[in-house]
Amino acid sequence: MERRKILLSEDEIPRQWYNVLADIKMNPPLGPDGQPISPDMLAPVFPMNIIEQEVSQQRWIDIPEEVLNIYAIWRPTPLIRATGLEKALGTPARIYYKYEGTSPPGSHKPNTAVPQAYYNKVFGIKRLTTETGAGQWGSALAFACSQFGLECKVYMVRISFDQKPYRKTMMQTWGASCIPSPSTETQAGRDILAKFPDTPGSLGIAISEAVEAAVSDTSGNTRYALGSVLNHVMLHQTIIGLEARKQLEKIGEYPDAIIGCAGGGSNFAGLAFPFVLDKFNGKKVDIHPVEPAACPSLTQGPFAYDHGDTAGYTPLMAMHSLGHTFVPPPMHAGGLRYHGMAPTVSQLVVEGLLDPKAYGQMATFEAGLLAARTEGIIPAPETNHALAAVVDLARQAREEGKAKVILFNWSGHGLIDLGSYEKYLSGQIKDFDFPAQDIEDAKKILAEYPKPQIIRSR
Repeated sequence: MERRKILLSEDEIPRQWYNVLADIKMNPPLGPDGQPISPDMLAPVFPMNIIEQEVSQQRWIDIPEEVLNIYAIWRPTPLIRATGLEKALGTPARIYYKYEGTSPPGSHKPNTAVPQAYYNKVFGIKRLTTETGAGQWGSALAFACSQFGLECKVYMVRISFDQKPYRKTMMQTWGASCIPSPSTETQAGRDILAKFPDTPGSLGIAISEAVEAAVSDTSGNTRYALGSVLNHVMLHQTIIGLEARKQLEKIGEYPDAIIGCAGGGSNFAGLAFPFVLDKFNGKKVDIHPVEPAACPSLTQGPFAYDHGDTAGYTPLMAMHSLGHTFVPPPMHAGGLRYHGMAPTVSQLVVEGLLDPKAYGQMATFEAGLLAARTEGIIPAPETNHALAAVVDLARQAREEGKAKVILFNWSGHGLIDLGSYEKYLSGQIKDFDFPAQDIEDAKKILAEYPKPQIIRSR
């Protein structure tokens, strides 16, 4: 029988993360005065040991033994050849996916939640606040905090809070509290509700609430944790790609194309960045971040300085953005409903090393159903975006008669997202057009801030 699942032993879990900042040049984050921020300015938000990782230029960073011990609950994750999907598509392409749905919360998110909880614990922090879209990050941080005895409070985007009630239950099971955002608990939430009482919420709003809740704790015992976008989050996720590279080496394969869904950029970067390093060193590989057509930061948003949150609490970061006031439509891929993109991912797009794509909801659910019926695993709606691009590339390989190797990140299962599948199967889901006016509005907002330089690392 042809080998379908490529496994690593616990002894083969990577012992270091890869830091892409060692190999690219970046525009610095800016403070309110338009000047680069210093690490100490982030101290009310993050513990210093995480700040040190955020700004580190060291290429390889050791993974603490305490983190590895918890990683071993589900890592290494399997690399699986999608032979059922290949057959259904009639493609000569060989399709492999890194399956991150084996973690306790069911997604890639604990890869950074666990080290963030660990570093906060070591620093003496007692509670963490955060935001979550679809609930995967919130449940991952709740799980991680339970492992280290930390309190956890999650502000969940209102539309996802309503659509995905069992994510809230998961968080509560692990001891966290979860409230819909915008809420009346913070000034940022109250301001939004006063202007837009029926808002579905957004990740930008929820970030504002979580940051405000952390910095307003005068005891100094609370910090904020972020599930995507920032450099240290991308760093922790690279364990995905480092494992995948080892697994492909075992069978003598190397990808022609790498694909991951992209909202803030974490699961995409986790798979792709180790292969970006290969690309720096001369390897030829196409790398595609895939986003929703309804929230197209990479494919339509300008590269500009913008805030990562709606209230403007965060520093200005150079990234592709739709403007921090943008509220995406209530599509079902809640984890991708973010106005901006990770600065590292954005910089790599600027340099032409990544080729982003965007798909509508209907195409992504069609691809998700095909994958579920051929591979047996129900994918998260976010993962369906990666699958839509995989299907297109596999069909292209069929038309060209080329046996390409396609690698993608199956970033999580959809077992707690079955409500969205129910709506798709009953004809209640539609595509959302991204209004051209929103781009014009974003440009007006972003024009008020300094313009980032177009930097080429090489």
